[in-house]
Amino acid sequence: MNKFKVLVVEDDSPVRNLITTTLKTHDYLFVTASSGEEAIMQASTCNPDVVFLDLGLPDMDGIEVIKRIREWSNMPIIVISARSDDEDKIEALDMGADDYLTKPFSVEELLARLRVMQRRIALLTSEAGMGENTIYTNGQLKIDFVARCAYLNEEELKLTPIEYKLLCLLAKNTGKVLTHTYITQKIWGSSWQNDVASLRVFMATLRKKIEVGPDCPQYIQTHIGVGYRMMRVDG
Repeated sequence: MNKFKVLVVEDDSPVRNLITTTLKTHDYLFVTASSGEEAIMQASTCNPDVVFLDLGLPDMDGIEVIKRIREWSNMPIIVISARSDDEDKIEALDMGADDYLTKPFSVEELLARLRVMQRRIALLTSEAGMGENTIYTNGQLKIDFVARCAYLNEEELKLTPIEYKLLCLLAKNTGKVLTHTYITQKIWGSSWQNDVASLRVFMATLRKKIEVGPDCPQYIQTHIGVGYRMMRVDG
């Protein structure tokens, strides 16, 4: 039995049954919740490795669930929602979601996203064990890889796990143009169309947190149709 545990938060019975049947078929452990309050209770008591979260819950919006979980935990949260507007994605990611899948979705993609989360957790555990001790500085931007924190002008940045991983990837390749495919492979382990769309959203939210003016980026440069580059900034 796969000991990786998933919390499925979905009030639509057919969708919830599809997800849980898929998880059961592939030997994942899972618990379910059909409301926001139940989701928060399950997240705090069952300690899931990943949360699949619908936004349209009967008692509260899923965004509120994300906010409340983020008050005490960084457990990965994958939003699965019929809301497809960029504004909805940005709000969810800004609040701390790690990924965003739009309904309808394929079970193959759902499983792929889950495998990526498993690999990411394993990698973070491995890195913590190795005790990486590099501190990156670029202008007023600093990344402490041991503490897994980033700072701008000596103030800690409130980054989601994906934003932090993106920032680290760009920082470790300062001066190099990283293609969309390269970045999505490193971050999500795949290059689905949704990955590229999610990348644009994450880059937008990351830039809001590290750039003084989005129209005149200092750190992250866009190469239209190609990818992104972390620029070297004078202190």
